[in-house]
Amino acid sequence: MVDALRSSKRQDGVTEAPVRHSVRDWFGNRSLRRFGTVVITPAQLLLYFIIIFPLTVVLYLSLTTYTPLTAGGLNWWHANQWWTWTSNYTSIVTDAQFISALGRTILIVAVAVSLEFLIGLGLALLFVDKFPLKPLFNTIYLIPMMVVPAVAGYMWFMLLQGNGPINGILSIITGRSVAIPWLTDPTVAVISVIAADVWQWTPLMFLILLSGLSALPEDQMRAATMLGASAWQKFRWVMLPMLKPVIIIALIIRSMEAFKLFDLPYLMTRGGPAQATETISIYMYKLGFNNFRWSYAAAGAVLILILITVLATYALRPLQAAEQQQARQEAE
Repeated sequence: MVDALRSSKRQDGVTEAPVRHSVRDWFGNRSLRRFGTVVITPAQLLLYFIIIFPLTVVLYLSLTTYTPLTAGGLNWWHANQWWTWTSNYTSIVTDAQFISALGRTILIVAVAVSLEFLIGLGLALLFVDKFPLKPLFNTIYLIPMMVVPAVAGYMWFMLLQGNGPINGILSIITGRSVAIPWLTDPTVAVISVIAADVWQWTPLMFLILLSGLSALPEDQMRAATMLGASAWQKFRWVMLPMLKPVIIIALIIRSMEAFKLFDLPYLMTRGGPAQATETISIYMYKLGFNNFRWSYAAAGAVLILILITVLATYALRPLQAAEQQQARQEAE
């Protein structure tokens, strides 16, 4: 019967269309949306729980003076018995150690991220063109990023000992005994932590910038070459403006990650000597796990979250302005 119907359609000059069923045909528009909502809802609820629950607990504790040492065996959900509203916030914003740790962290982040960006950009410019053994060198440069931060911290701790390999190599090069106090002098210890961070995370900046450079349109570069532009002029007036969104995103991502710096300075110097390398993460760790001042540490964590959010919002404004301008141009 089916064959007869098909042959009759062909004889009548009617072309037989292939039968195709999409997901929308099976479910319908409303049913498809409902199905998508049912599938996505559990993951969304889990994500909301992971984000909202810890944030709610931190906000709740920050408004109390609860500590496990003075709570008399009561758990954290009974912290309302020590309710003090904003006393922790008023105390921590005038805490000299908190302000010092915050300023020290900002200094380390500013220097480390700037060096990572400059070195990463230089390497990206070298690697944007093809050359022999490029995949091999790419792999070599990306290895530090793959090292676990705890392992990297212990490795640098061993390298920078007074009688360690770094001083030994410098002694061979200079021909005299070198004993630089890499981890015991306050100023040199900060430089050591910055160097270790630059070593580990420059590959990330290099990878992001190389991806951005590889995606740039070649027509404009060829036009600039035909007009006689030098290498610097092409970089300054053609490549850099087009690379601006990628640069902003790379700096924001790396700065936010570097602001949480903990593993390297803690394993290398324990935040010393004399708190010279005590970042805000190490300071908060000591407050919460050494001194058990959970509420005070929670207030500091909330302030840090607000600070990072504000800075990231302001840093993203150039991208938002560029998107709005592009949308207006497309509308016109």
